[in-house]
Amino acid sequence: MERALELAKMGIGMVNPNPLVGAVIVKDGEIIGEGYHERYGEAHAERNAVKNATRSVEGSTIYVTLEPCAHYGKTPPCVDLIIEKKFKKVVIGMLDPNELVAGKSIEKLQQHGIEVLVGVKEEECRKMNEIFIKYITSKTPFVILKSGMSIDGKIATYSGESKWITSEESRMDSQNLRNRVHSIMVGVNTVIADDPELTCRINNEKILKRIIVDTTLRIPLDSKVIKNEDKNTIIVTTRLADISKKQMLIDLGIQIIEVQEKNNKVDLKELVKELGKEKIDSILIEGGGTLNFSALEEGVVDKIIFYIAPKILGGETSKSSIAGKGFSKINEAVKLVNTTYRKIGEDLVIEGYIEKNN
Repeated sequence: MERALELAKMGIGMVNPNPLVGAVIVKDGEIIGEGYHERYGEAHAERNAVKNATRSVEGSTIYVTLEPCAHYGKTPPCVDLIIEKKFKKVVIGMLDPNELVAGKSIEKLQQHGIEVLVGVKEEECRKMNEIFIKYITSKTPFVILKSGMSIDGKIATYSGESKWITSEESRMDSQNLRNRVHSIMVGVNTVIADDPELTCRINNEKILKRIIVDTTLRIPLDSKVIKNEDKNTIIVTTRLADISKKQMLIDLGIQIIEVQEKNNKVDLKELVKELGKEKIDSILIEGGGTLNFSALEEGVVDKIIFYIAPKILGGETSKSSIAGKGFSKINEAVKLVNTTYRKIGEDLVIEGYIEKNN
């Protein structure tokens, strides 16, 4: 199963909104086949493992990180292939939370006399597919809030200089994070100030959906995210937007999503629901302090990743990672659970999940 997990992770950046899945076939104590889900819409891990097998798989055991599919999607059910090839045993990391599967494969396998073992390295399997689990069960994206800052929480000096606070190692790690998700979100202020490309530098095949939150459509028409040839930019706005500017952006091939406003800003709760309908399974927020606070205040964030450099910038007017009005009482603070810490270069990386009250 450890090897199956390693294989599954080779699909990072290529399978969204599908899950990461790896499979290993063992016969007479020897691995005879391996496979993983390589790309969205293509063969699943089990089929690739069977195809790559060096000899007959009849009577063998297959280890797979996720319960084999039992329904027709873009590919036929893998459970039927396992039955057809006369496997002896199936070892499964975790049940598929997809209601189209959800234990049905296990029942079918057992009906055909195939031994099934479930829950091997389940925690690791669930952690690997936390994006898929959230999306398939709620139809809304898994939202990660990422920020790089000084040790006193600043993302820029009082003069506006922000490159570079964190280390090269941290910036490369954040590129790996971009490769993991389906989309990246910033506010229009970030576009105006930095004119970012919002691309994934470590995977040329990866085309991120770029989501720009822009309540009144202030975005410059010559921004890099507008001029990018792949036309994968979505601008989210409200009825407060300039209608003529909206048409100009549409004419440039930009997708516009209009949602309700809340306190004269984009309603982020409504937004994540709309993005879920667009089959976007995950969002990486790399915004400024205003968007970051709004996302936390509205309760749309699932996970935070903060890169903290051992530098002190100070300054009352220096931009902070989390801005907005803030919370007036300590008991209103956003709390993290399952927090981990690691070091990259000279920087400290803090990861944690937002404690949900419901």
